Amino acid sequence: MMTLLHTVLALVLSWTGLSSVLYIFSTGLFTVVALWTARLLLRHAWYTHKLSCFSKPQTRSWLLGHLGKSTEEGLQRVDDLVQTYKHSCCWFLGPFYHLVRLFHPDYVKPLLMAPASITVKDELIYHHLQPWLGNSVLISNGEVWSRKRRLLTPAFHFDILKSYIAVFNSSAKTMHDKWCRLVAEGKTNLEMFDHVTLMTLDSLLKCAFSYDSNCQQSSSEYVSAIVELSDLIIERREKNILHHWDWIYWKTRQGERFKQALNTVHRFTRDVVEKRRTLLNQQRETEAQSEIAPTAQKRKDFVDILLLTKDEDGQGLTDEEMQAEANTFMFAGHDTTASAICWTLYNLARHEHYQEKCRQEVMDLIEGRDGQEIQWEDLSNLPFTTMCIKESLRLHSPVQAVTRSYTQDMVLPGNRTVPAGTICLVSIYGTHHNPTVWTNPHEYDPQRFDPSNKKSQTSHAFIPFSSGPRNCIGQKFAMVELRVVVALTLLRFRLTPGVNPELGSSRVRRLPQLVLRAEGGLWLQLEPLNTP
Repeated sequence: MMTLLHTVLALVLSWTGLSSVLYIFSTGLFTVVALWTARLLLRHAWYTHKLSCFSKPQTRSWLLGHLGKSTEEGLQRVDDLVQTYKHSCCWFLGPFYHLVRLFHPDYVKPLLMAPASITVKDELIYHHLQPWLGNSVLISNGEVWSRKRRLLTPAFHFDILKSYIAVFNSSAKTMHDKWCRLVAEGKTNLEMFDHVTLMTLDSLLKCAFSYDSNCQQSSSEYVSAIVELSDLIIERREKNILHHWDWIYWKTRQGERFKQALNTVHRFTRDVVEKRRTLLNQQRETEAQSEIAPTAQKRKDFVDILLLTKDEDGQGLTDEEMQAEANTFMFAGHDTTASAICWTLYNLARHEHYQEKCRQEVMDLIEGRDGQEIQWEDLSNLPFTTMCIKESLRLHSPVQAVTRSYTQDMVLPGNRTVPAGTICLVSIYGTHHNPTVWTNPHEYDPQRFDPSNKKSQTSHAFIPFSSGPRNCIGQKFAMVELRVVVALTLLRFRLTPGVNPELGSSRVRRLPQLVLRAEGGLWLQLEPLNTP
């Protein structure tokens, strides 16, 4: 135990500085650290025994376990795990976290389809989001989650999504106009994530708050703070395991930056919610005092719907709850959709024949129209474009994994049991690239999603939005925006692989962070098209 204790103190010294170690001794915390270390050892021994029914890959060291980096090589290591273990294995992140990794539909399905009442969002990933997102539908559990899910569902009804189509068209046009100006200046090689992320943030701000930030054209303090929070969460999770503990993290420079960005985001959301509630109350008073029928209302945005929704007892969301859900909508909606759009455009740039087939499908759809806009009725008439989007979601899923734990033991095939409280890492990437599930899993083949092939597709083989009662509540919103933006982009531009200035080539190295990105960015060559 003393060896582990010395190692822990050495890690604290190397990662947080001498002051932290001196602080531990000067405040009498050495005994606490020693007891904590002993608890870690006992806990590690218990989990090692309980998870012995799962295969265990070789560890890097007795202390670090399977701790690794999120890089291209990290994804290739997942490919090796899937090739070797077929369906699952256990995984240790030092003596701190004990996981079961799952990457086969037969093992994934019982976990994702488990009742929400026994499903818990664990602390490995979601704890770091709580200061930002509060106890929102993404993080909460049990009856609290169930009530919030019921209250939020109307915000993603088809009738609401229809009203967002105009926003998606407008934000995409702003981005495309900017691309045309850059191309006219000779800048044809563009990094997609920078542009598309601003476009999705632009759309979300309009859909959530009816707020025109103009963030695609000029800087926005709120948008900059959201981007910084996302970057800091990635840094906290991956670069220093000691930063997983709040009492260490909040004393660091990164923790101070996080608090500053958090204040900016929370102040913006709080002001919007308070002003909107005041306005709603004023409208109700005016209508109650007037005999004149209420005038036609503007399009309802996300905050409007949250303000109006009530549960079975007639209770709505508090201001604090609404702020948490609005922050979650912004967080979960901008990065994931931007990643999905970028990788879809990248895959179509690499496969010219698929790109041309999608473009022709869109041109046939809008033939004879005065303007270049996608309408709600058009979405069901883009079958091949939708197939290409789904195949991109399989090959380059924005979210690489989701984690869950359960309040009771979970029985899996092969008489394997996951003990209650164990973190289950459902590998979306591993499932989507499992050669026992998908033929040639690393090839881009939209025909996999031809409706005629759907019967042969294994249940839970395709889970880009997770599945079951705790699946992504915004998946329909995302798919609508994806189809609109991809269709309009192909209508206005021809895409070919670009050159990454950092690598000096068109080679792409995947970078799994909060969402799947690319090292040094994802670069494409753009050629404007004079489509009618």
